[in-house]
Amino acid sequence: MKSKAAEIVGMLDSIVVFRGVSRGAVLESLRCLLTSLPTDERVRLYSDFVHELFMHDYDFGHYLLGAVALDENEYITLRAKGEQIPAPLSACVTEELKIFSELSKLTSCELAEFTGYGGYLPMFDSTAYDFAAEYEKRASNAEKLGCGIFAENVMFRLHEGEIVPLKSPDPVTLSHLIAYERERGRLLDNVRAFLDGRPALNMLLYGDAGTGKSSTVKAAANQFAPDGLRLIEIKKEQIRELPHLMERLRESPLKFMIYIDDLSFGTGDDNFSSLKAILEGSASVQPKNTLICVTSNRRHLVKESFSDREGDEVHRNDTMQEQISMSERFGLVILFAKPSKSTYLEIVHGLLDEAGIDEADDTDVDACAFALRKGGFTPRAAEQYVRLCMARQ
Repeated sequence: MKSKAAEIVGMLDSIVVFRGVSRGAVLESLRCLLTSLPTDERVRLYSDFVHELFMHDYDFGHYLLGAVALDENEYITLRAKGEQIPAPLSACVTEELKIFSELSKLTSCELAEFTGYGGYLPMFDSTAYDFAAEYEKRASNAEKLGCGIFAENVMFRLHEGEIVPLKSPDPVTLSHLIAYERERGRLLDNVRAFLDGRPALNMLLYGDAGTGKSSTVKAAANQFAPDGLRLIEIKKEQIRELPHLMERLRESPLKFMIYIDDLSFGTGDDNFSSLKAILEGSASVQPKNTLICVTSNRRHLVKESFSDREGDEVHRNDTMQEQISMSERFGLVILFAKPSKSTYLEIVHGLLDEAGIDEADDTDVDACAFALRKGGFTPRAAEQYVRLCMARQ
C-alpha cells in the first residue's frame, strides 16, 4: 500500500481541471493521511478522512462521482455553451476522469491496513465507476443541468451581493394550483418562449392579496427546472444590484427568472427610477437569458395618497404619468383578481380532494364563513381552510 499511497498522492497533485474536487476537504484529508510519516498519527488522520467523507456520503466512489459532476470548471462551461473545446483541455479532462475512476476503487480495508493499526477503525463503502461515461451523460446536457450551485438547486436569493440557494424552497407545483388557468397560461406561454430562445417579455403579476401570484411564479420555476430554468429572488432594496447581477448571469447557459415579490414604491423612492431604467432605458441591454418577474398588489406599483395629487409640484401631471408608465414597461401584465364565491368553492373542493378529506354536508357554508372571517374569498383563504380541516381530522 505504501507504493500505492505515493501513486495516489501523485494523481491528486496532478489534477488541474477538477482542482475544486481534489482540493476539497475530503481528498485533502486523504492526501494528509497518505503523506503522513509517523505511523502513530495515521489512525487519527484516517478518522479525519472518514469524518469528512461521512459529512457528504458513506460511499467514497459515489461521493467522488457527485463532486465531479457538480464541479464548476472551464470545460463544463464551454460544453454548456456549445463552444469548441481546446485539445489540451479535452486531453486533460480525459486523463483526470481516469484518475477519479481509479480513486473510486480505493477501499476502507486498504486504507485501514495502511494505518498499521489492528484495532477498530470505521469502515466506508466504495463503488467503482467509469467516470468518463458517467461524466459525459451530464456534460452532454449541461445547458439544462448546469453546474455548481445551479446544478443542485432551483431557487436562490441575493445575499450581500452573492447568489445563495434558498434553504427551504417552496415545493409548490402547478398541479396544486386550482382556477386562474387563463392567467397561469399566459405566464407559462411566456416562460416557454423564454426557454426556447424566442422573444419573451418581462412580467408584472398584480391583483388582490392571496390570489396565487407568488405561488404561480414558484410553481413555474419548479415545473421548468429540468429545462434549465432557475429563479433568483431579490428584495426591493437590492434593485440597484440588478445590472451587476444580470452581467454575472449573462454568460451562463442556464435561463434565470429574476423575481421581486410584493413590490411597491413610496413617493420619491430611488428604487423606482432604478427599476424603470433597467426595464427600458439603461445603456446596457438585458441579457437574453434573464427574465424579470414582479408581483404586486398594485398595477402601477406606486403608493399614492390624495395629498400627493394635491401637491405643489408645478408639473405634477408629468410625475403622475411617469409613475403610471412603470407598469407599461413590463411587456406582459397579468391581473389576478379576487375570485367569485363559486370559484373560491371550486378551489376549496379541489384542495380537499387533493388532501383526501371527505366533505361534510355543511362544507360550503363552513368554508364561506371562514373566508368572510379572513377578509374575503381568495385562494389563500381556501388553502388555510383546508389546512384547518386537516387539523380537525
